[in-house]
Amino acid sequence: MRNARGRSPFSLNYLFASFFGALMIASAFAYYNYRFSEYKFIDFSEWIFYQKSELFQPTSDDYTVLVLSSNMDDVDALLPKMKTKYPVVVVDLYQKREASTEEMQYVSAGMNTLLPFVQRFGIYEIPTAFEITKEQGALYKQNSPMRTIR
Repeated sequence: MRNARGRSPFSLNYLFASFFGALMIASAFAYYNYRFSEYKFIDFSEWIFYQKSELFQPTSDDYTVLVLSSNMDDVDALLPKMKTKYPVVVVDLYQKREASTEEMQYVSAGMNTLLPFVQRFGIYEIPTAFEITKEQGALYKQNSPMRTIR
């Protein structure tokens, strides 16, 4: 089976070109899949967080999320190191329910919420902080990389 020029359709050049094309398409797909999965979403209508005895309802368009354990870390010592212009949502893994202020809102949740939260955002060290921005309704998108506060 040779074409008009006398080349076989299974020649090395044809195989290399089709392999190279498939490799380019696969790498572009992998890059964009990685790029758009770099930042995560949090939907406060699906995940239930508590402030004292009431549900947390976000009111601001932007927040800085600080994940810590109140058993290990002092929030007042961490805030000057963060340098944020947004209100802070303090997610306490120790589940101690502190009184919230206008600039700082302490939230906690049950383990069925905290474990998926930690897993989704890939939190390996605490205290960790990142920013979120409102997308629509109660859906917020992470818009900064995770940073460990020391």
